[in-house]
Amino acid sequence: MSAHRLGRPGAASAAVGRTAVVVRAADPISRAGAEAQLRRDPALELVEEAAAGPGTVSVLLAEQADAAVVATLRKLVRGAEQRVVLVVERMRESELLEAVECGVAAILWRREATAERLGRAVQAAARGDGDLPADLLGRLITQVGRLQRSVQGMPGGVPAGLTEREADVLRLVAEGWDTGEIAARLSYSERTVKNVLHGLTTRLQLRNRAHAVAHAVREGYI
Repeated sequence: MSAHRLGRPGAASAAVGRTAVVVRAADPISRAGAEAQLRRDPALELVEEAAAGPGTVSVLLAEQADAAVVATLRKLVRGAEQRVVLVVERMRESELLEAVECGVAAILWRREATAERLGRAVQAAARGDGDLPADLLGRLITQVGRLQRSVQGMPGGVPAGLTEREADVLRLVAEGWDTGEIAARLSYSERTVKNVLHGLTTRLQLRNRAHAVAHAVREGYI
């Protein structure tokens, strides 16, 4: 079989040490283009949709995050237990927050989805790091801050608190720093940063880093 063909159903999802990734798009031209970009990264192994299992990274191409796309996100994240990189042309603030809360791991603008950028987003999703463009992260923080102000004074339970260390880590995540950079800034090991984020997301039942940032802003911690 040619090296450029996708993995077959029933075959191993990816070669040892490589990340399994599947491209999902409504039209074959967009799918072929994304697959061509991803094949440039030797750390990735393209697989067919039927062969994609839990832990596979799904690259979902769409014009915008409309209701149908959000439904697909929920199905992939919660049902198939896959990590999703959403590549979109445009996105409203309400759609951004909904996509994050559905569990999307990374979001890219189609105009910025070069082979290097797309590969980096897939690897970040596979690690559980998440990846949002700076302008989208700023919009997310603005949107969550607006929601937070709108519910002030409403009855409800007391939010679970963050430790000082968790808040420090999340502030740097919100500023776009990756795990290694956060570790260097706070004089922690990378393992410590990962453990802080894992403990936080597990305790508060958050889906990924972007969701953790949204929660922290919503509750006024950052």
